[in-house]
Amino acid sequence: MCKIKIFGLGGLNENGKNCYVVEVDNDIFVFDAGLKYATGNLLGIDYIIPDFSYLIKNKKRIKGVFITHGHQENMGSVVDLLNQIPTLKIYATKFTKFCLMEDGVNEESIIEIKAHKKINFGVCSIFPIEMSHSVPDAVMYVLNTPDGAICYTGDFTIDPAMMGHYEMDLGKIAYIGKQGVLALLCESIFSENPGHTSPKHKLESFFKDIIKHNEKRIIFSVLPDHLYTIEEIFNACANTHRKIIVMGKKLQNMINYSIENKYLTVEEGIIGDLSNLKDNNAIVLISDDRANPYANINKIFTGYDKFINLLATDTIVFAEPKYDSSEKLFVKIENELAKYGCNVIDIPKNYSILQHASKEDLMLMIKLVNPTYYMPVKGDYRYMVGNANVASSLGISNENIILKQNGDIVNIDDKVLQDKFEHFNVDDIFIDGKSSDDIGDLVIKDREVLAENGIVLISATVSKKEKVLLVGPEIVTRGFIYVKDSKEMIEEIKKICEKVINDNITPKYVDYNLIRSQIREELGKYLYEETECKPMIIAVVQEV
Repeated sequence: MCKIKIFGLGGLNENGKNCYVVEVDNDIFVFDAGLKYATGNLLGIDYIIPDFSYLIKNKKRIKGVFITHGHQENMGSVVDLLNQIPTLKIYATKFTKFCLMEDGVNEESIIEIKAHKKINFGVCSIFPIEMSHSVPDAVMYVLNTPDGAICYTGDFTIDPAMMGHYEMDLGKIAYIGKQGVLALLCESIFSENPGHTSPKHKLESFFKDIIKHNEKRIIFSVLPDHLYTIEEIFNACANTHRKIIVMGKKLQNMINYSIENKYLTVEEGIIGDLSNLKDNNAIVLISDDRANPYANINKIFTGYDKFINLLATDTIVFAEPKYDSSEKLFVKIENELAKYGCNVIDIPKNYSILQHASKEDLMLMIKLVNPTYYMPVKGDYRYMVGNANVASSLGISNENIILKQNGDIVNIDDKVLQDKFEHFNVDDIFIDGKSSDDIGDLVIKDREVLAENGIVLISATVSKKEKVLLVGPEIVTRGFIYVKDSKEMIEEIKKICEKVINDNITPKYVDYNLIRSQIREELGKYLYEETECKPMIIAVVQEV
């Protein structure tokens, strides 16, 4: 008998940033460590990662981090976590290991695992099972404990036609279910979609039709980590005698590795080089990441691409999913491409590039696993509720369906769910550029102020010896008022600042901190009265 705790550091009531923690007595097992890309209201923020404070405090108890597959939502914060805990061991399948290394993870930190090979940790063990997803070597994890198994599906769709490195082992899942499963953590993103996801994710015939009816150059915009879609494009181009030119280092690395390791089979001689870009019927693959969507296609139509000049005869195919944060940008890109006369094709709504479990997929998974407790994870709260409703429709009692948010702790003692209502605060960690440090809410608020109301900069110089104002105050504004049309206001700003400075200068001492704070206070009041705006006010007062 053991004490089990389950909680999310990310991924609950949100799409992305997946990170789920299972404690079995004193041992900690971490499943996935992903990121979430920032929406437009988070100015300048590239991505968001989980708050790893709890793991840092308890690092000696962590047995490992187990990554389900090579998508950023599930592995994108591994580098950040290793920066905090360099001794951590990351467990991943072969293709996922490659994705992690492409992301900057040192090979020494990764332990390569194989599906259906048990990994022992004392009285517990981890058993990975093959799953079908849009990237090869995806797995679900079965954590075997003395009180029963705890299963985490990762992302999946049920499609018996997906073979090889995309194949799901339903037999193994059913076997695990017969052994007795204590809890199942299952994804929720497509829980409101009726039926199965398959065959809506199959796009090869759609791509074939595009290639057949567009004899001139075709440019496909793809995401490098959706290898299943890329494979369908290659299959659609087979026997057409058209060269495929792969643009972008990351995409080239992904395709080269996949071919070399037999994750991707392509027609011999189908891949061309830069010289083929001038071919009238060339097919070009370009890629972006979700942190900077459509950046490369934007470079092309703005004329900044070194190799590709956009032609009116070009067909542009957006063979990548649309995310909430990128929809406005996509519309803008479409409008710009229309000016060139290009034929723009988007994936129709009856298709789905994203391969997640719809209602019937969830039902089959629940029936096969037959868990005592069911915990929807990964997705906005309404999708988690939809997932819970699926479980309820199959006879799982509401008392055994666990709906939680990040930081809520699920306690299972001696196989019995406890109503302890434990919670600890977990914050979003904002990452900007190459910085590994949290940007923080205050910085975000400052950026919002700058974006909405602009900035007023005041500079002045005080004599160190004589304790008098020598130069200034000089006023600089950006994004607030047009100086030439606001001379009276600028003069009044100078008067206010000058008075504050002189009032706080004494023959013996100048309190610069007080000067700066009073300038912000007095000037803030005046500017709000005059403009009803609250610009950021920065006062720089130096002594010479």
